[in-house]
Amino acid sequence: MGYFSDVSTLNQVKLLWEVRTSKCGSYQKDTMQAKEGTIERANCPVERTLEVIGGRWKVLILRELFQGVKRFNELQRAVNGITQKMLTQQLREMESDGIVHREIYLQVPPKVEYSLTPLGESLKPIIDSMHEWGIQHINYS
Repeated sequence: MGYFSDVSTLNQVKLLWEVRTSKCGSYQKDTMQAKEGTIERANCPVERTLEVIGGRWKVLILRELFQGVKRFNELQRAVNGITQKMLTQQLREMESDGIVHREIYLQVPPKVEYSLTPLGESLKPIIDSMHEWGIQHINYS
């Protein structure tokens, strides 16, 4: 579902799969050809990592979840400038990628908590390294 906006689009599009060799080491890129054009899925490890943590908001959401379990409103307050719609979208993508866990409590009012999965926790050294690199190179801008 990650490449199409809804199930009906997925069902309507006839896909032809072919594998092409990319310039990312010995890794390959799966290419789906559809009516709307070509959609490529990254199999290069660096490219795939950037797909999972890339964008304006995901690293900031990760920063908050590295501190522990958070509710939706806590995340929205902590990530300055993010809209409710964007936070929902980013959390869904992160959940789909297996780095965020959403726990729903059946109570009134409903309670939902977000936390990192072990896979999400494994991103901490990467984000820490990015932080250190930023500190060392902040004056080069």
